[in-house]
Parts: sequence; C-alpha cells; structure tokens
Amino acid sequence: MTTLQPRRESVDRAQAGGSHSTRRAGIRDYVSLIKPRIIELLLITTFPVMFLAQGGVPPAGLVVATLVGGTLSAACANVFNCILDRDVDRLMRRTEGRPLATGLIPVRHALVFAIVLGVASVLVLGLLVNALSAALSFGAILLYVVFYTMVLKRRTTQNIVWGGAAGCMPVLIGWAAVTNRLDWAPVVLFLVVFFWTPPHYWPLSMRFKDDYAAAGIPMLPVLAEDTKVARQIVAYAWATVAASLALVPVANMGWIYTVIALVSGAVFVLESHRLLSRAKDPANTTLAALRPMRLFHYSISYLTLVFVGVALDPLFHLALPVSF
Repeated sequence: MTTLQPRRESVDRAQAGGSHSTRRAGIRDYVSLIKPRIIELLLITTFPVMFLAQGGVPPAGLVVATLVGGTLSAACANVFNCILDRDVDRLMRRTEGRPLATGLIPVRHALVFAIVLGVASVLVLGLLVNALSAALSFGAILLYVVFYTMVLKRRTTQNIVWGGAAGCMPVLIGWAAVTNRLDWAPVVLFLVVFFWTPPHYWPLSMRFKDDYAAAGIPMLPVLAEDTKVARQIVAYAWATVAASLALVPVANMGWIYTVIALVSGAVFVLESHRLLSRAKDPANTTLAALRPMRLFHYSISYLTLVFVGVALDPLFHLALPVSF
C-alpha cells in the first residue's frame, strides 16, 4: 500500500509553474492533448454497434459522420481533462511532459481548442446524424469532464468505477446514430464497458501507483493492498463476461459472437485470477513479480474481440441465420 506523499521535486516544479520550453507548440503537441490512443479505444466500441443496430452494414456516410462526431467529442473531453489536471500532471513522471503541464501550450489556447472541438462535435452529429446522438455525445463530455475529472477523480478510490460511465457512452451513440432511439441491446453493451473499466484501469494504476500517490490522487491501488485490488478486479471481470453473454438472448446473437465472447471472456477471467494469485503470493513483493500490465494489455484485446464479434455476428446472420 502506498501513501499519498507528493514528490518534493515535483511539488517545487509545480509551484514554479512548470518547466517552460523555448520552442513553440506545434500540431503534434495539440494532437497529444486529445489523447489519440484513448479515442481509438472509444471508436472500437462505436463502430461495431452500428452494424448490430443496422442488422448488417450501415450507410457509409452515416458511419463516417458518427465516427467524426464521436472523435471530436472525445477529443474535446480529453483536452478539458488535460486543462483541469495540468497541476497533477506535473507531479507524475508519466505525464510531466504533457504540453499543458510544461507550459508549452497556454491554458487559454487549450481552452479555445477544447470549445471548438466540442461545438464541432455537436454540430456534426446534430446536422449529419441526429439530435439524440448529439445529445448523448454532449452528455458524455459532461460526464467525463465534470463528473469524473472535477468531482470524482481526486475524492474517491471508486473514481474510475463511476467516472468510467463516460467511456460507455459511445455504444449508446453508435446505436442511436442508426436507430434514433435506445434499446436494451446498447444498454447491455453499456454495462459490458462499465464493468470492464475497473479490471482494465486498475492494473495500470497498480503499475503507476507511485505516480498517483505523488499527485495525491486516491486511485484504489494507491490506498488498498494489492490483494484487495485484485479481488475487486476478479469480481468485475466476471461481471463483464456475464454482461457480454447477456447480449446473446437480448439481441438474438448468433454463434460467431457467442464463441468469441465465451473464449475471450474465459481468458479475461483467467488472467484476472492469475493476477490475484500473484498478489496473494508472499514471495511476489515487487511490481515486476506482480505483472499487472499483462492484464491491462489483454483487457484491450478482450474488448476489441468482443466488439469485433458484435460487428461480425449480424453479417453472418444475413448469410447463415443460425442463433442460440
């Protein structure tokens, strides 16, 4: 268990306002603010849901407009996150080089950038898709920026659990883009991503818990023993797989999705139990022995596989209508 003790050199640097660079910010620096890797993960859950909602291949123009609007929305939320977290970013080795933490990009420039991205996302979705998807996208921004970043992140060890709801919104947006309504199928997929978030993010938090402790952010792995964290990871992994299988009767999924969900889910649960076993072993006293990033990396593969199954299944339904 790690205590919340800020690094002295980080505190001094933060109080000094960061280490300003002499070079001017470029396009790459602004792109880094939108956190492209996070956006990729969000789009992985948006695109396949559109196939399920359509019952086949959705119109190409609708897909492009939805993905562009969703990308702009996620980018807006991520830039606001960088603005609000620039003080703690200076305190963590993993994030101390971010453009807002170093002062390379002025806050006012980043704020304008975020607002432009947000307005553009609502306009693209509202004008080219439908009002419901635009409203859900705007709601996702508020959830991530206000509910997670401003309210939960620095106040509770359960921050990523409830704040992770923002990352579940793309499945609702993708479904609404095609159908202009919400049904039980996207709600089940919302729960899949919701339950998946802790066993995805807590292993990463275990890897960087010293960073979070230095910044004073109460991530669960910072304040709880590894065994307690691992037990909760196992519970959420089982809940994730259960929710993924609940989609089979709810959305009348066929054998393609069912097999993918079962096999990838079995590995996901197995990896979470392996993490728990390593955490319970008294001999594993180092981070290298615990190997939390093994589960973190597989969790990304797991979510990708499940949503690939979501996209492929309706296509096979058209060619071979066999369901469970």
